[in-house]
This record gives sequence, C-alpha cells and structure tokens, in this order.
Amino acid sequence: MSRRLFTLSGVAALIIVTALVSSPGPAAADHSWTPYHWARASNPFPLELGRNLSGAWGTYLNTASSDWNSTGIVLTTPSDGRAGDSRRCRANANRVEVCNARYGFNGWLGLASIWASGDHITQGTVKLNDSYFNTASYNTPAWRLMVMCQEVGHTFGLAHQDEVFANPNLGSCMDYTNDPDGGRTFTPGALDPSNEHLNAHDPQQLNSIYTHTDSPTTTTSPTLNRGGQALPDEAGDTPAEWGTPVRHRADGRPILYRRDVSGGRAVFTWVRWADQPGAAGGR
Repeated sequence: MSRRLFTLSGVAALIIVTALVSSPGPAAADHSWTPYHWARASNPFPLELGRNLSGAWGTYLNTASSDWNSTGIVLTTPSDGRAGDSRRCRANANRVEVCNARYGFNGWLGLASIWASGDHITQGTVKLNDSYFNTASYNTPAWRLMVMCQEVGHTFGLAHQDEVFANPNLGSCMDYTNDPDGGRTFTPGALDPSNEHLNAHDPQQLNSIYTHTDSPTTTTSPTLNRGGQALPDEAGDTPAEWGTPVRHRADGRPILYRRDVSGGRAVFTWVRWADQPGAAGGR
C-alpha cells in the first residue's frame, strides 16, 4: 500500500452548490449537485453508460457501475457506446457516454459533463485522458478506478464529500485525495481507507436527491427541450469550450464551468486537473 502525501499546497476546494458558498465539513458534507438530477418514475432508475473505451478501461467502468448500482438508487448498464469518435465523445440523449483517448497534455486528467434542462439532467459524458493515465504518475489501477468512479458519480448529481487533498481519506471515490488506494500515513499505525469505491454517505446522498419522482423521465424518453433546438452534443476539451468558470479551487484554478444554451438550459463541466499537489501515482 502507499504513503499518503501531506502538503500545505495540497489544499483545494471542489464542490457544487447552487449559491456557490463555502463547503461544509467533509464527513457530513451534503455533496449533491443541487438541484440537478435525472427525471425518473421510480427507483432504482435505469441509466445506460455507453462504453466508448479501449484497453482495460472497460473493466474499470464495470466496477464503477457495480459500485453505484449497490446504492439501490441507480441501475446503470454498461452498453455499446454511441459517441462515435471517442476523442470528440458526442453526448446522446437519456444516457452517459464514457470515453477514453489521448486528449493531449492539456492539464486535465478527467472530465464529466452534464446537460441540464431546468433541474433535470438529460445526458452526460465522461472523458478519461490517456495522455496522463499512460504516465508513471497516474498509470495505476487505483488512480484509474477512482477517477472513473468519481466522474461517473458526477453525472448522477453528486459533487465531492471533501475537497482538501491533505485530509485523511473518507473511503469514497467522491473524496479528493493524492493517494487513492490509501494505506499508511505519517501517523504511526494509522491507515487511510481506499478511495476507489463508495462509502456509506454516497447512497445516503443519492437517496436524498432521488426521493421524489418525475414525469416525463429523462432516462427513457426524448431529451426535454424547452427551446425547440437540439442540445449541443459535445462539451469540448478546452476551457474556451466549457463556458464560464463558476467554481474555483483554493489556488484560484477553475474546476467547474457552465455554458448556457437556449431555453434556460446549461452544460456543466467538472474538471479533474492532472497537477494535483503531491500526486505520484499513490507512491
């Protein structure tokens, strides 16, 4: 197991809140993406995860899907991808497309983009950047699984439980960390849990988001479209394409962007930057 790295430079903030206020304490944090959620008629609600993946990424998607299905709220099914070119990773209504490619050394490790019509998520994409995952720092099962699990979690309406790198692991992939597989800390005898899967707060938070039902649904019917125009089907790979920064981490770097489109709709993009302080592949 690996040693967790504690540095003052590792402090960063990453949470979505409607009013963009300061985050609460990590263990009891409300980490929903208020008020965004998939419209559905009952729980668990079905959601396809399009497999636009190569190499071992399919295995990590299967594991993340199984983890999230264990909550009893969402019933994800990895299925044939419909994104076309994985580099562009085009979104499709009522599902999440999951893609990997060499997107380049452009600063980000992973992206999760969610299209919203009113309060309802209508489609989503996840991008995993092999330009970084093929380097020694990130080419480990723990990093790959944690980022896969976390980005997929964003597409359900979840933010992060904790955004401070140096805090002890919470045992959830929705927790920021430099050491995803946990293990020894600098405190004698202390062990951090793995952040590769879920902890008890993740299903609790999903349950609080999805206590009500909706009609029509956005997981099995055509995309809700208030403006009479098609939703944009690509989130892009650069900040210029993501719209306006609406959330920043402690050092001022944007980590959440919003692009408004017609009819009161919006595309949100979470950015997992690849320059996490102290990151060394969990070593």
